[in-house]
Amino acid sequence: MFEDIINTCSDKMSKVIDQFESRLTSVRTGRANPMLLDHIEVEYYGAMTPINQMASISVAEGKTLVIKPYDASSLKDIEKAINKSDLGLPPSNDGTVVRITVPQLTEETRKQYCKEVSKFAEEAKVQIRNVRREMNDQLKKDKTIPEDTQKDLLDQVQKDTDKYIKDIDAIASKKEKEIMTI
Repeated sequence: MFEDIINTCSDKMSKVIDQFESRLTSVRTGRANPMLLDHIEVEYYGAMTPINQMASISVAEGKTLVIKPYDASSLKDIEKAINKSDLGLPPSNDGTVVRITVPQLTEETRKQYCKEVSKFAEEAKVQIRNVRREMNDQLKKDKTIPEDTQKDLLDQVQKDTDKYIKDIDAIASKKEKEIMTI
């Protein structure tokens, strides 16, 4: 029974890590990466559809994303969605594919992206701490748990919290290093 609480805690914290990693894919590193387009949705026959479900996305020459739609009639819609997105990269349409050239990042831009990564990391840490608080409250309210067991469970929740915060720091550090690499 008590393991359920610890497992729930670990599951929630794992989901925070997954969301954090997913969010980091939208941060540019100076190299073309198809995951840059993961958050972009295109209006396709009246429904918002992720771009990666309606086109093949590949990298050409390491600096260019090539988007080849499965339905050629959606080319203009894809181009319009990329222009509207917060990507900040202009697409070019040659009639069959959309190309996005990813320019080399300047030192200032790299630092700006590192700040963004730090902000995302801090938000993830806050979410982890909120899960810890929620679990601690749940454990303290449950009067059926013996005092010694409750203390052990609270310690385990804190150990999980420390572990996941350390994981967030490691992931953020790796991403910052990737951004700063020329």
